Amino acid sequence: MILALVGNQNSGKTTLFNQLTGSNQRVGNFPGVTVDQKFGEIRFAKNCTVVDLPGIYSLRAYSNEEIITRDFILNNKPDGIINIVDATNIERNLYLTLQLIEMQIPIVLALNMMDEVRANGGTINIRVMSRELGISVVPISAAKNEGIEELINKMINDAKNKHYPKRIDFCEPGPVHRCIHAISHIVEDHAEKLGMPPRFAATKIIEGDAHIVSRLKLSQNELDMIEHSIVEMETEHGMDRDAALADMRYSFIEKLCGRTVVRPRENREYLRSVKIDSVLTNKYLAIPLFLGIMLVIFWLTFNLIGAYLSDWLALGITALTNLVDHGLIFLGINPVVKSLVVDGVFAGIGSVLGFLPIIITLFFFLSILEDSGYMARVAFVMDKLMRKIGLSGRSIVPMLIGFGCTVPAVMATRTLSSERDRKMTILLTPFVSCSAKIPIYALFTAAFFTHYKALVMIGLYLSGILTGIVVALISNRTFMRGKPVPFVMELPNYRFPAFKNVMLLMWEKARDFLQRAFTIIFIATIVIWFLQNFNLRLNLVSDSNGSLLAAIGQWIAPIFKPLGFNDWRISTALITGLTAKEAVVSTLGVLTQSTAAELPSVLSSMFTPLTAVSFLVFTLLYTPCVAAVATIRRELGSAPKAAGLVAAQCGIAWIISYVIYNLCRLILY
Repeated sequence: MILALVGNQNSGKTTLFNQLTGSNQRVGNFPGVTVDQKFGEIRFAKNCTVVDLPGIYSLRAYSNEEIITRDFILNNKPDGIINIVDATNIERNLYLTLQLIEMQIPIVLALNMMDEVRANGGTINIRVMSRELGISVVPISAAKNEGIEELINKMINDAKNKHYPKRIDFCEPGPVHRCIHAISHIVEDHAEKLGMPPRFAATKIIEGDAHIVSRLKLSQNELDMIEHSIVEMETEHGMDRDAALADMRYSFIEKLCGRTVVRPRENREYLRSVKIDSVLTNKYLAIPLFLGIMLVIFWLTFNLIGAYLSDWLALGITALTNLVDHGLIFLGINPVVKSLVVDGVFAGIGSVLGFLPIIITLFFFLSILEDSGYMARVAFVMDKLMRKIGLSGRSIVPMLIGFGCTVPAVMATRTLSSERDRKMTILLTPFVSCSAKIPIYALFTAAFFTHYKALVMIGLYLSGILTGIVVALISNRTFMRGKPVPFVMELPNYRFPAFKNVMLLMWEKARDFLQRAFTIIFIATIVIWFLQNFNLRLNLVSDSNGSLLAAIGQWIAPIFKPLGFNDWRISTALITGLTAKEAVVSTLGVLTQSTAAELPSVLSSMFTPLTAVSFLVFTLLYTPCVAAVATIRRELGSAPKAAGLVAAQCGIAWIISYVIYNLCRLILY
């Protein structure tokens, strides 16, 4: 049995999905977090799969999310639909419900956040609402896991017994009623061949859904008759076709809520949010406060909590490495094998794992901001600035996701309705510093900028963002001319972050980091160790300067000499960074044969503070990992465009590093 989970953004849909499946799905408080369809087996129902579809406000097919949802329901024909609505904002949420009812699939309405409605003195007459809509209605609280089993039992029962919605006509006799019924009769035969309800097809035609019209394969005579009916309705009703349908639905919703909803007192959460927003979204204070919040997070992560935990883990890894080293010597293991284990695997993976606490700490704070509802305000506040570079505030969502990983960030651009906005956001997202670069930043700040870690970190993040802004301004005036689409967004009430959601996000990041450490980075360290220890004739070398790796690195090194670093080991680390950015640190660990604790002091012989800055700027801006490039190629649908983006990023990184290095040399020396 397949069940589709459909609802507005910020209605608690993904939280309900987590409760149903127990899966570690990301829960966010800003629109666009659910881009792809997510599948999960329901824990307390055998052979029952629920599909988490993107959050939408209607089936109008204006945005990619709406098209994904519409096409899934039409093409996959799920056994039932769980329509989750925010009971504290029921009028707007029911607009989608009426459209889903027209699709004639068993549907259960889940009234979420009923605990908040009751806490504020409101009630909803479930029995009357169920009768008026002709579907089952169940009150729930997804966050508190209340009413979930009743909801599923009702849904499975309705799906098994084919309890279709009893009512699909939501308009009183009049021009709209006559128009819908006339078109329904015209398209009835065509719609039934496709397994599509005639009334749903009729409303989609009135809304101008070109995809539905083309699928119905109507004759020109039928199209002319339909257009005549619509024009007649517009003339008689005094509204255009879109407004007439919206008026029909909202008129029904208004009467329904008048009979079933006792409105609560002014929501306490809403009043609290208004007071907080008067400061956090203030015209003059919003951006300085955002930067201040991020600075505090970076200070706690890189100067205090994360750094402290990372130092302890690094000592533990060093102790384990020494223990294994002595154990292998005691057992008389071949020196080459011992070198592979200690100088290759432990030096490579150990140097990366030492930064795991920093990544977890950073995402602990970011998940609190996200789950509280603050990230939605960031998108709202940034809209005005984003428009100046040719994008809307909606583009900030993929960029915020980019702080975690470029791959899901690029995929999140699918939520943008404008193809121009989507391509431009894909172009800019790699300039946002992903979490994979954190080990590089943490290593170099520990080695060269001990007393200014937080400032250097926020400086790097801001530098990436500023570079993206400059690239956007140039693009907007050259090959990507155009205006951004209108930006409409709902700001959710501030809520105390759910401990479960914060822990899930932290675990997700830790798991992703560990998977890379023991797959891509593990393979990369073994390859680097092999190339470092053998020459062209595959003989073991005593000095790595005569190795295969040295030959490759020395060939590449002149490219980076103008940036201040001519050591072949540094050039090699940058190349391996294309597989995964953490591999830069692991490669330096292998090449210098240093443990995580020793590496910062070893780097001081390879870099000066000035060349370290140049290196950090280059790693900040040069092309993301192979996985991100593959995702960009898939989203752009073009390998040459993806290759062009990689070349452009590497070129921009080289130029900016060159300018900063030589400018600082001129000033300092």
